[in-house]
Amino acid sequence: RAHTVAFTGHRSYSDEAKSELEITIKSLYDRGFRQFMSGMAAGFDMSAAEAVLSLKQRCADVRLVAVVPFTDHAKRFSGELKEQYDAIIASSDEVVVVSDDYSAWCYHLRNDFLVDKSSYVVAYYDGSNGGTRYTVKRAHSKHIPVENLYPDPQLNFFKL
Repeated sequence: RAHTVAFTGHRSYSDEAKSELEITIKSLYDRGFRQFMSGMAAGFDMSAAEAVLSLKQRCADVRLVAVVPFTDHAKRFSGELKEQYDAIIASSDEVVVVSDDYSAWCYHLRNDFLVDKSSYVVAYYDGSNGGTRYTVKRAHSKHIPVENLYPDPQLNFFKL
């Protein structure tokens, strides 16, 4: 946990912060972080996973852990998104499946796992309600630092 980073962000993300994400991951690596966890949702999670895999090509000691909310999660994807998902899973150092079956809580359980097993969180959080908000709030409640790559300096985490 001491050298583990978790990612959380919106499904609507489409590489708006790609360069910042790559710089952040490299900076965290330079600070001693070696394990990175992705919740494997479309958007920010999978983009972050791909950025970690890119760094792994240059730094062999980088580990990517794909944290999947339930066993059949892959069936939620099709086309290019399914190909992206499958490629990330195949390249991951470890795949953790949080729940055998889909339930109303499996995404919360996945988000809890991400926070509880990390010491740093990188977010792409725009202030809206949802799973990213839940995850950022949980990290704050556990005094885990959160770095938000969303470009809004007015966004105040303390008003969650």
